[in-house]
Amino acid sequence: MKKKVAFYTLGCKLNFSETSTIARGFEDEGFERVDFSDAADMYVINTCSVTENADKRFKTIVKKAQKKNPDAFVAAIGCYAQLKPQKLAEVDGVDLVLGATEKFKITDYINDILSRPERLDGVGQVYSCDISEADFYVGSYAIGDRTRAFLKVQDGCDYKCTYCTIPLARGISRSDTLQNVLDNAAEISAQGIKEIVLTGVNIGDYGKGEFGNKKHEHTFLELVEALDEVEGIQRLRISSIEPNLLKNETIDFVARSGTFVPHFHLPLQSGSDKMLKRMRRRYMSKLYVNRVQKIKQTMPHACIGVDVIVGFPGETEELFLETYHFLNELDISYLHVFTYSERKNTPAATMDGVVPVKVRKKRSKMLRGLSAKKRRAFYENQIGTEQRVLFEGENKAGYIHGFTENYVKVKAPWDPSLVNTLQSVALTEIADDGLVRFERVTNRISVQ
Repeated sequence: MKKKVAFYTLGCKLNFSETSTIARGFEDEGFERVDFSDAADMYVINTCSVTENADKRFKTIVKKAQKKNPDAFVAAIGCYAQLKPQKLAEVDGVDLVLGATEKFKITDYINDILSRPERLDGVGQVYSCDISEADFYVGSYAIGDRTRAFLKVQDGCDYKCTYCTIPLARGISRSDTLQNVLDNAAEISAQGIKEIVLTGVNIGDYGKGEFGNKKHEHTFLELVEALDEVEGIQRLRISSIEPNLLKNETIDFVARSGTFVPHFHLPLQSGSDKMLKRMRRRYMSKLYVNRVQKIKQTMPHACIGVDVIVGFPGETEELFLETYHFLNELDISYLHVFTYSERKNTPAATMDGVVPVKVRKKRSKMLRGLSAKKRRAFYENQIGTEQRVLFEGENKAGYIHGFTENYVKVKAPWDPSLVNTLQSVALTEIADDGLVRFERVTNRISVQ
C-alpha cells in the first residue's frame, strides 16, 4: 500500500508553487498525495515568515495533523523554517525541519531518517543551511489545485528593505533560465490550464542567472515577450512587481498583448517619502504616481493593487495621513494592508519612534476601509462592460466564482459545466457581498 502524504502551505504564491513541485517529487517516490484534512503517514508544512504570529499558526497546524494521525511524520520547510529552525524543531510532534536549500531534497532526508533503527528523541532533526549557501535556483510551478497555475521565475532578493526578512530566508536574487521557464509553461499548458500567474520574490529583477551572478542574461521584458508566444495559455498575469522595475516598455507590451492581462500589483508600502527612505525602498512617491498614471493612460480599465505597511517605526499621525491621502487620490483598485510587526535581525526592529500596537491596528482599519471603497469604485466603473471570465473549480455555498482579465471577481449559482472555462459576460450589478453579477452574452469560448 502506498504511503500517504499531505501538504499545508502558508504565505505567498511562491510558496504554493514550491509546495506543488515538492509534492510531485513525493509522488515520483511512490507516495499518494491526500488532503491535509485526511489521515496521512506524513505531513509537510511549508511555512511563511511574513505571517503574523507564525509560530502560533504553525503549532495549530501541527496539532491538526496529530489529531488525524498521532504517529505521522511531520516536516517543516520554508521561510520560517530557515529563520527559526530550532524553534520549530522543538514543537511537539515535529520530526524534521529543512531550510532554504534542503527543502527540495526532502525525500532524501526523510528516507535517511526513517532508515535509522533508533527513534527520534522528541526534538525534530534540523538541516538548515547558512543563507549564503542559497545561491542556486530550483524551478517550480503549481498545478492541480486551481484553474490558475503559479509559475516561479525568480527567487531571493538583493534589496535591503529595513523591515524585511526575505533575504535572510531565501538568499540572493537569482533566476530560472528562459528556456526552463518556457518548458514549464508548456507543461502547464498541456494540463489544460488557461491562466499562468508569474511569481517570485522580486520578479522584476529577473535575469540574474541561476547562481545569482550579476549578469542579466535576459531582461524581464524579454521573459514577458517569450511567454506571450507559448501555445495554449490564454492568460498570463504578472502579479506583484516593484514599481522601479516595471518599465514603460513592459506596460506598453502588456497593453498590446493578446495573453497578458491588464492587472498589476505594485508594492508601495508608504505614500510618505520620509517613510520610504526609512524603509530603504528604491523609489519615491513621484515615481510611483508616474507608474500608475502610465498604466491608466495605456489601459484605462486596468486593475492596480497596492501593498502598504502601517505603523512602521517613525510613522507619526501626520505621516500616516500623508499616506492615506496619497492613496485616496490615486487611481488604484484595492489595497493589501500589512500591520507592521517587529522582525528579529532587521534594522527596523531597533529603530526609534515605535508606534503603539493599538495605533497600528487603528490605522490598518482605516486603510482597509479605504481599500473597500476603492474596490467598490473600481467595480462600479466596470458595470455595463463586456468581459471574459475564467471560472474557478470550487463550489462555495452554492456559487461558482471567477475573475475577469482585470481581476473583477464575479459570482453565479453553481454550475459545474462552467469550471475552467472562459465565458464572455456582461457585468450587470454588484451583489450585497461585494461581488459582481453578470449575464452571459455568448456561448462558451473554451471547454478544454
